[in-house]
Amino acid sequence: MNNQFTRTEALIGKKAMEILSDSTVAIFGIGGVGSFTAEALIRSGLGKIILIDYDIIDISNINRQIHATFKTIGQPKVIAMKDRLLDINPNLNVVVHNTKYNLDSKQFLLNKDYDYVVDAIDMVSSKVDLIVSAQKMGIPVISSMGAGNKLSPTMFKIGDIYDTKICPLAKVMRNQLRKKGVKDLKVVWSEETPLKVNLGETNLRKAVPGSISFVPSTAGLIIASEVIKDLIREEV
Repeated sequence: MNNQFTRTEALIGKKAMEILSDSTVAIFGIGGVGSFTAEALIRSGLGKIILIDYDIIDISNINRQIHATFKTIGQPKVIAMKDRLLDINPNLNVVVHNTKYNLDSKQFLLNKDYDYVVDAIDMVSSKVDLIVSAQKMGIPVISSMGAGNKLSPTMFKIGDIYDTKICPLAKVMRNQLRKKGVKDLKVVWSEETPLKVNLGETNLRKAVPGSISFVPSTAGLIIASEVIKDLIREEV
């Protein structure tokens, strides 16, 4: 029977599709990277997705976040993303947590039944704790490094955190994770030297990272591809 996954099944096979349908992926951070990861995963046939984010959609998100439109401004990101995903696959099992990941919330946000964890959080302390906690629970995890102040989507790489270079966020994460005893971690990072942000006539002492539509989205799609390939590795 023809359905929304017919062409995907033609590529990866029926057994792989069944694995994806039975899999659960949790995405922490539903912004420029995480929103594209979420959509790519469920368009590939993922059966259950957990969306975690505390923020609401702002007009400044429209340039790079797939769920951000003038109609969704003011909505919690997880709710806007859930509505969008259910429009794509009404049979999707989607759970949302409109809250921030931290030491207090991780007890109910992290679950050993997750088949994969995606770290698309901005805050270093939360990223580190999520990674360490997921690894202790035996949950595969992939982490996004910096996508801000970048202009080239072709310079992203997939590899271990300790093989990264140039990316300022990756440098901080290497140091923090080494202190925590983390021996390896799959990450997506860019070798592009960050561009200087133009503060213009604002009074900000520190610039908000600049962004553009095709960079964080590319990182998100790469992450989705790695998650899918890892989940179905034995079947392809």
